[in-house]
Amino acid sequence: MKNIAKSVIAELLHNAGITINGNNSGDIKIYNEQFYSRILHGGSLALGEAYMDLWWDCDALDIFFERLMLAHTETKVKKNFRLLLKFALAKIINLQTKTRALEVGKRHYDLGQDLFKCMLDSHMIYTCGYWKNAETLDEAQAAKLDLTCRKLQLKPGMRFLDIGCGWGALAKYAAERYQVEVVGITISIQQYEYAKEICKGLPIEILFQDYRDLKGKFDRIASLGMFEHVGHLNYRKYMRIVKNLLSEDGIFLLHTIGSNVSTAKADEWIARYIFPNGMLPSIAQIGKATEGMFVMEDWHNFGPSYDKTLMAWNQNFKRHWEKLKSQYDERFYRMWNYYLLMCAGVFRAREMQLWQIVFSNGIPGGYEAPR
Repeated sequence: MKNIAKSVIAELLHNAGITINGNNSGDIKIYNEQFYSRILHGGSLALGEAYMDLWWDCDALDIFFERLMLAHTETKVKKNFRLLLKFALAKIINLQTKTRALEVGKRHYDLGQDLFKCMLDSHMIYTCGYWKNAETLDEAQAAKLDLTCRKLQLKPGMRFLDIGCGWGALAKYAAERYQVEVVGITISIQQYEYAKEICKGLPIEILFQDYRDLKGKFDRIASLGMFEHVGHLNYRKYMRIVKNLLSEDGIFLLHTIGSNVSTAKADEWIARYIFPNGMLPSIAQIGKATEGMFVMEDWHNFGPSYDKTLMAWNQNFKRHWEKLKSQYDERFYRMWNYYLLMCAGVFRAREMQLWQIVFSNGIPGGYEAPR
């Protein structure tokens, strides 16, 4: 059985241009011969866990995953019964209830301010930068904030809602540059505390709150990097809430990672170790959730920018590891490195996208989207 597993995995890797114990940066080095049967039976989850357990290594995980994705390797591996059962349950069980939604705040965004300060740009922005004319991570993130605010057509005195405000960068930028009043919400206690501190003295209210508890009316609404935590069973409800919150002549901007196919689950390793209860929406799922509610004014894909953003985050993470390793162990280092570089490779292979979508109730005369 062990020899069969090895031959199957070796063929899959070979077809993806990956050599076992080869010399190229995207090749894989095997340290434990049980690797093959473990991966064949456990798929994506086993691959990530085996890496964390030092069963295998690769000089350039981003290249490794880019090649796996381009070869559509996952579609060539039979799904086992356990994975099929989990997929079926995900279609009917709401993994993103109010109680479950708090889990990602505790397990991911509250991992520690030092980690994110070392990894992110100077404004603590944890969403894709806009690299069109940028050379550095700071420039890319500033360009993203500028692009977002221009798409929203912010004007002094407007009331602006930031759903999933992170560490407060967009709220602060919008209040300072456009003189708008901002309400920002988050389900991370560390983000809440940090955002409140940096937004002191500005017309900004930061709330530790679930989006389902929002009330009031807003001229503009944005959600950057939060929709990935909503879940397919809640998409329509989420859009209905936004519709009720948005003024008649308002604009809503949705910034989200997107999937090329509709699904009811996330990658199993990502769901267990990085973003519990998360999943990526497809074009069809967003379309169905907004049908009959909004006019879609603009759909902008700058997914390749996420590859550059993730590589910059990984560089920062590695550069500051000496400072961080007193708080996080070697297994965490390998987990986090795997997460960032895997995602970079998947974006590079164009298997994941980054969309900024502008919705309205129908702008008279149309809408001209800035780029």
